[in-house]
Amino acid sequence: MKVPFGDLKTHYRTIQKEIDGAVARVLSSGHYILGPELERFERDFEAYLGSPYVIGCASGTEAIYLALAACEIGPGDEVIVVAHTAVPTISAISMTGATPVFVDIDSATYVMDAGEVEQRVTPKTKAIIPVHLYGQMADLDLLRKVALKHKLFLIEDVAQATGATYKGLGKAGTFGDFGAFSFYPSKNLGAFGDGGAVCTNSRESFERLVMLRNYGQSKRYYHDTVGINSRLDEIQAAILGAQLPLVESWNERRRQIAKRYTEGLKSSVVTPVESSHSSHVYHLYVIQAANRDGLQEFLLERGIQTLIHYPNPAHLQKAYSYLGYKPGDLPVTEYATKRILSLPMFPQLTDSQIDFVIENIREYQDKNANRVAEQQGFAMAKPEIPHR
Repeated sequence: MKVPFGDLKTHYRTIQKEIDGAVARVLSSGHYILGPELERFERDFEAYLGSPYVIGCASGTEAIYLALAACEIGPGDEVIVVAHTAVPTISAISMTGATPVFVDIDSATYVMDAGEVEQRVTPKTKAIIPVHLYGQMADLDLLRKVALKHKLFLIEDVAQATGATYKGLGKAGTFGDFGAFSFYPSKNLGAFGDGGAVCTNSRESFERLVMLRNYGQSKRYYHDTVGINSRLDEIQAAILGAQLPLVESWNERRRQIAKRYTEGLKSSVVTPVESSHSSHVYHLYVIQAANRDGLQEFLLERGIQTLIHYPNPAHLQKAYSYLGYKPGDLPVTEYATKRILSLPMFPQLTDSQIDFVIENIREYQDKNANRVAEQQGFAMAKPEIPHR
């Protein structure tokens, strides 16, 4: 049996009629940029999120950049973020000229350790970007308190958590000053190309974002601010709109898959921990194993594709060596990245495929039982982190 990490072909086939109809509608309209499909999707996504304002843009990276630009963050400013994320989160900060300041992650959930954030606040700090990694949310209550106390912007990176909720009070992206979404094809709500969106509760911020994504124009050929070209095109907006009604059912299937994985694997590897404050939408199902590399190789030999999200944290990437971080600065992050492994996770995954993955992981772990004990109950004392 072959088990791919994802299967976008099958995803398309399950909704082919809706997607083909949406694309044909755009092509026959002759209107491909900033048209009625984008307006319709923005309004529908506002209703889904419970947010008064949504602005479609070209990618998740630019969604974060636009939010930062709307805050007038630039050279000389600092933005607190995690290193355990896809590098595009950090790229967006770099695009503004601001400096990323890294904090460690929670050892159980892999999201920002909110308790460490205030230690990193300096007079240069202007914003906090919590990444709702793998599908669940950071501790927004504590982060909002820190942001309010120090007059910082709070920008939620929701690229992997579309549809997640916080304490039943609202959806991811609606608790900060801005929520930044990615519609990369593999996301819980994915385009058939690149795409992104920003949501905000502020009319003033909304109006600024509308200009920023379109060259800073207040009206055609009149540029009130410096902007960029970051527009969600009509075809992608129509495709996203066709899929939006299905997101909740897809997320529920992801939770079912996760439950089946956890029940089958909890005695063999460290399975994901769901926080008490966030509903998990399992963009990724990430286990932890001391013998991760051997396990990954074994699974590949059995036809099971896995990935590592992410093997080299941002603070140790060559591109960010100028920041001066070194191994040991973020010990929880560095420990986790040597052990984590992402299993196949997509709504069309069958129960037989899930069981095949479970069986093979258990088989490998049983053969390596002397190392299994080392995996259980990862808990590290939080080190003293010096002020940078």
